[in-house]
Amino acid sequence: MDALPSSPLGWLCTGITLLFGVTVLCMAKRSPVEKADVLVWRLLPALLGLLCAATLGAGGGLVVFCAVCLVSSAYLGVRALLPVDDKAVLITGSDTGIGHALAKYLDNLGFVVFAGVLNEDGPGAEELRRTCSQRLSLLQLDITNATQVKEAYLKVSEKVQNTGLWGVVNNAGILGIPADAELLPMSTYRQCMEVNFFGAVEVSKIFLPLLRKSQGRLVNVSSMAGGIPLPRYAAYGASKAALSMFSGVMRQELSKWGIKVAAIHPSGFRTGIQGTSDLWDKQIKELMENLPADTRQDYGEDYLLGLKSYFLHMPAYCDADLSPVLSAVLHALLAKRPEGLYTPGKGAYMSLCIFCYFPLWFYDFFISKMLSTESLPRALRTSEAESKNL
Repeated sequence: MDALPSSPLGWLCTGITLLFGVTVLCMAKRSPVEKADVLVWRLLPALLGLLCAATLGAGGGLVVFCAVCLVSSAYLGVRALLPVDDKAVLITGSDTGIGHALAKYLDNLGFVVFAGVLNEDGPGAEELRRTCSQRLSLLQLDITNATQVKEAYLKVSEKVQNTGLWGVVNNAGILGIPADAELLPMSTYRQCMEVNFFGAVEVSKIFLPLLRKSQGRLVNVSSMAGGIPLPRYAAYGASKAALSMFSGVMRQELSKWGIKVAAIHPSGFRTGIQGTSDLWDKQIKELMENLPADTRQDYGEDYLLGLKSYFLHMPAYCDADLSPVLSAVLHALLAKRPEGLYTPGKGAYMSLCIFCYFPLWFYDFFISKMLSTESLPRALRTSEAESKNL
């Protein structure tokens, strides 16, 4: 019991203790199950206390035990989840992607799900009817259609009545064309803002009376592109940045009503938001038809066609496993103390940190390497060729 930490055995035991503590911390953070968190974080102080008492003596063991108890209590306070208890949640954009997976996920957990879909007779809606429980209700909900938003509100309010609606998840969104900002037609900017921002704002405003009744949650699915600038995502990123700022302001303003607001900034996930090759062909045709002659000449048609290759290869660089996003939304809906911002997915948090804490030239260099393409506009290729010949 009086072994010194400077002895080989003492250092070995201390190292094992630290390794065990770090391992448990990582496991606890990744665990989406509240019971696992509680079990782990209740056992951790006792185990660490025993090990440290054996290596550092009773005094050192007691100090470590108390410190770990404080840390575990604080962490459990953040991770603690409320019971589902048939809580009702509205999800927009449930036809495909994150919204579709989230509707299934929450339904399986026992939520009463109102799944807003763009096409009530489409394949996504049919699959939800076939695979989900009777707790799930489908709503025809084009979030850019004020009439449909109001009709959805009336249907939801009729079903939830005095209990209110626990959560609204603004998930519906469009990508537009991933291309240089100069090349994008104004219609793309307007459409992205209409769906990704104005639609989410209108849904939030219409359904807030129901959230006030329950003192529930407003969750806005933004994007990694809404927190950091990414080349070729000017229209999409600007609309998501607007949604993220809206989320922050609403978080501050709605706190007095007991409503908690969270923004989700996922990195690249395979959701189908990029659409199909046929859709790209239609969009690129519109893009080329609206380009001024000098701009088309400087960029060249081969550069524009190179953007299509980038577009078609996007899914290969995206994660097919949506569980990090689903877990983040679940935590935002049920945590006693939800975070204001979630960054699920590879590179989302790291990229945000680099943008916030490093010089901009370093961030620009980092992003240029991460999203580099071999294609160059025609005018730049010509300039490079002339420079080499000098």
